Amino acid sequence: MSAKPKTDETVLTPDQRPHDVSQPLDKLDPVEKIKADGNYLRGTIKQSLEDRLTYAVRDNDTKTLKFFGIYQQDDRDIRDERRHQKLEPAYSFMVRLRIPGGVITPKQWLKLDELARTHANGTLRITDRQTFQYHGVLKPNLKSLMQGFRDVGLDCIAACGDVNRGVLAAPNTHLSTVHADVYAIACAVSNHLRPQTSAYAEIWYDEKPTGPDEEPLYGPTYLPRKFKIAFAVPPSNDVDVYAHDIGFVAIEEKGKLAGFNVLVGGGMGRTDNANQTYPRLGSLIGFIPPDRVTDVAEKTVTIQRDYGDRVNRAHARFKYTLDDRGLDWFKNELHQRLGYTLDAPRPFSFDNNTDRFGWVQSDDGLWHYTLFVLTGRIKDDAGTRVMSALRAIAGQHTGEFRLTPNQNVIISKVAGKDKAIIEALLAEHHLGEANEISFRQKAAIACVALPTCGLAMAEAERYLPSLIDKIDRLLEKTGLSDQPITIRMTGCPNGCGRPYIAELGFSGRAPGKYNMYLGGGAHGQRLNKLYRENIGEEQILEELTMLFTRYAAERAPGEPFGDYVIRAGFVPEVKEGRFFND
Repeated sequence: MSAKPKTDETVLTPDQRPHDVSQPLDKLDPVEKIKADGNYLRGTIKQSLEDRLTYAVRDNDTKTLKFFGIYQQDDRDIRDERRHQKLEPAYSFMVRLRIPGGVITPKQWLKLDELARTHANGTLRITDRQTFQYHGVLKPNLKSLMQGFRDVGLDCIAACGDVNRGVLAAPNTHLSTVHADVYAIACAVSNHLRPQTSAYAEIWYDEKPTGPDEEPLYGPTYLPRKFKIAFAVPPSNDVDVYAHDIGFVAIEEKGKLAGFNVLVGGGMGRTDNANQTYPRLGSLIGFIPPDRVTDVAEKTVTIQRDYGDRVNRAHARFKYTLDDRGLDWFKNELHQRLGYTLDAPRPFSFDNNTDRFGWVQSDDGLWHYTLFVLTGRIKDDAGTRVMSALRAIAGQHTGEFRLTPNQNVIISKVAGKDKAIIEALLAEHHLGEANEISFRQKAAIACVALPTCGLAMAEAERYLPSLIDKIDRLLEKTGLSDQPITIRMTGCPNGCGRPYIAELGFSGRAPGKYNMYLGGGAHGQRLNKLYRENIGEEQILEELTMLFTRYAAERAPGEPFGDYVIRAGFVPEVKEGRFFND
């Protein structure tokens, strides 16, 4: 393992960072020096928290805090107003929890609800990584919030940062024993890849140092960039398994978990007008039995640790390491580190990447209700009282809650005798069946974007529902009301809402302006392609009117919209991520 660099001129040796063997530390991306000098993620965070003259933290600490699931933000809706008043920006923090597989107990739910109302902006935001984000957390409240999480057995370490982040798993583990086995393995991988630094407990819980720190897996500078893992159970691809650095696809044989097909190198992030950046789908490399999953995950992470680009951070994701060096190189390196080879992949297929709403019964006789949550924002408003409803349910529920990668909630493990109680509470808070909501609205994903995300160039969460309402009216006029089309939107090109595998995707370019993408796979198996650049709502609807009219007249029986636009020549099929920008 690598030793902590002592000076700016320390040259990293081949066993430490083969990718950058010729590069002194001060020639690497500046974040690498912040990590190297940060004493295993301590930085000067304590001093920043104690500084009462500002609601911000020191610049270097904004990078380190991400490893603890914390992003510094400000309210961009009032940024200009505060500048004119010669005030600092309205700084606050986004805090993201680490919840492998998205499982929450009723006790935890009640505590998280309370913390949102006392230490944040009064809402909970479900992310597409099966966890919660808190928004509007002021610096003086950060420590109390983190300690509140600890009180119910939760934490935020590795929810962000250059480490393996929250692990996704098919959300309802009670549908079958295979689902339950996959969830248990996903939790084991998450725990195994968790950073070992004691800085988290020292900073947030005021615990005393326990001795010299060591990161046996990551080393003192951790990974070059973030790393993501997901577990899917066919025929549902509700975790978007192709979009992850490692994707494990469960293979079921005779009702039991036989093992997993392994996908590597997926990732959505890109930068506009930078053709060297692009989204990529995971490549299928083989099959492994269940007892080798953690080993394969660990060795893959170490390869990216050792060979990922630490000079150019925009080129530092695992997908670029694979494309630069080749898939055969990676498989040889992986097999050498494992000491065995992967078996040939086994057949599998997906038929959707969305949630199934309403009630479903599992083999054990228990019931599970998937509740639609508009853009994942749990709040009360004039129309529905989602937050109050779920708080009331948590007060009586004896099962679990499960967060889905599509930003919805499953009220899980409900006994038959208790179904009526859940239904009555939902009705009381104006949350009936999801049948009245269109497929497009239920399947949509939007990132938070404005006003808090510093990278956002346009709206997403606050805008997409209204745009989909207008799209639905277009579909109704063309006789396509029942047509399932996946629609996703992000406020910037970074891909947090996985827009580049949607049949209809949008990424923000400027206020009210978006890039429009067509041709993604109906169940997340294919990238889409840029169709129109930097257009507003009027032109979006004009283009869709033409596309839907043609689709209604020319589609083959059962042909998904994403397939049609490729066949009809509106966009070419993207065979590989590196051709996305061609």
